[in-house]
Amino acid sequence: MQIEALDVLRTVVRHGSITGAARELRYTQSAVSRQIAALEAEFGVVLFDRLPRGVALTEEGRRLLPHVEAVLDRLTTARRELDALRGLGGGRLRVGAFPTAVAALVPRALAAFRAAHPQVGLSLVEGRTPALLERLLAGDADVAVVSAPPDQPLDAERFDLHHLLDERLLVAVPRRHPLAGRDTVRLAELAGECFIAGSADGADPLMRAAMPPGFRPRIDIVSADWTGKLGCVAAGLGVALVPALAVRAAPADLALLRLHPDDAPARRVSAATVAHRHRAPAAAALLPVLTKVATTL
Repeated sequence: MQIEALDVLRTVVRHGSITGAARELRYTQSAVSRQIAALEAEFGVVLFDRLPRGVALTEEGRRLLPHVEAVLDRLTTARRELDALRGLGGGRLRVGAFPTAVAALVPRALAAFRAAHPQVGLSLVEGRTPALLERLLAGDADVAVVSAPPDQPLDAERFDLHHLLDERLLVAVPRRHPLAGRDTVRLAELAGECFIAGSADGADPLMRAAMPPGFRPRIDIVSADWTGKLGCVAAGLGVALVPALAVRAAPADLALLRLHPDDAPARRVSAATVAHRHRAPAAAALLPVLTKVATTL
């Protein structure tokens, strides 16, 4: 059954004549008649009584008409929604990001995206990179901002990775610490310090990424939250490794030193989508926004 024939039927009903329908649709009268005849053959019924002036629906035609109108209305709605998605006039964008990317990078990008496309619904989920990639594969996210150290690159076969920036680690020390006036510090110079970390058993991803073989940091204070971790540093209770993207949350009464690149190479921050899978228009539109915001950080 051709959708065009359904539209012809509805137009004939509206005009009450094949001539009027042909005039509106810019068809010949014989073309309209053929479409009606094709529908009658499809359903095995007579849909119109041919009158001296025009046509009138038969009982079978009256029963069919509401279904025809429902089909055409649903198709119209579907086309309108798809047009809105293509033009970013609707739909939803689901974004995932690792914790420090939520400090500044991703919120600024989403704010800029919302200003440009206010009719697109936004949602943001924070998580670790492995979990975010699983959400992408499961179809629970459209874009994920993820990170990986240079020696552990992400799977470029399963994911399209759009490089945003290379993030270095900083060391937070109390403002009155002897090293506070330095620009760069080596981990060896911190061997006697108490480190404030998210875990005492080596599970903290920052500590794992930065600690060279044989370096055993002393961890007396465990705090998973950045506010608590940096608050402890500011109070003089120890030092902490801080990703550069998290410095927005750093209090004024501590100092941030660059960690020497030989001790902790920069980790690669990327926006990931699933490879070989259709990318929604909203997701495609977010990628250049993320890139632009990344250049300002």
